[in-house]
Amino acid sequence: MTLKIGEPAPAFTLPKDGGGSVSLAGMAGRKLCLYFYPKDDTSGCTKEAIAFNALRAQFAEAGTDIVGVSADSVASHEKFKKKYDLAFPLASDEAKSMLEAYGVWVEKSMYGKKYMGIERTTVLIDGAGKVAAIWNKVKVDGHAEEVLEAARKL
Repeated sequence: MTLKIGEPAPAFTLPKDGGGSVSLAGMAGRKLCLYFYPKDDTSGCTKEAIAFNALRAQFAEAGTDIVGVSADSVASHEKFKKKYDLAFPLASDEAKSMLEAYGVWVEKSMYGKKYMGIERTTVLIDGAGKVAAIWNKVKVDGHAEEVLEAARKL
């Protein structure tokens, strides 16, 4: 599936670190920065999480919640969150249904081997639940600041 700006974001409910769940419906009326990342505690994913965490107060001022999503387990998320003192939810999609709905579970290639994995992507959703912006194949440096600027303009 390919997301399109202006269309409703696919609904989801996923388990999150610390117990409970996070859902699109639960964020109704607020903007949401959903960032999809490949793996807990790897260099690029750690750098991205720290960057979003450092700007969480500014995202809150812009009326925007942040949620990180990967296929890692809730237990893995809890360790990752504790290790880097992250202050936003990390959602687990081990079944990959939400990752597929958002079009981020894709065929990748490394050293000539093909495999399925998460393409680093960020989706900004407006307060009405519509896709406002999409960043595909994200480069981590400066990305969180770019998303924050877009959230402020919504």
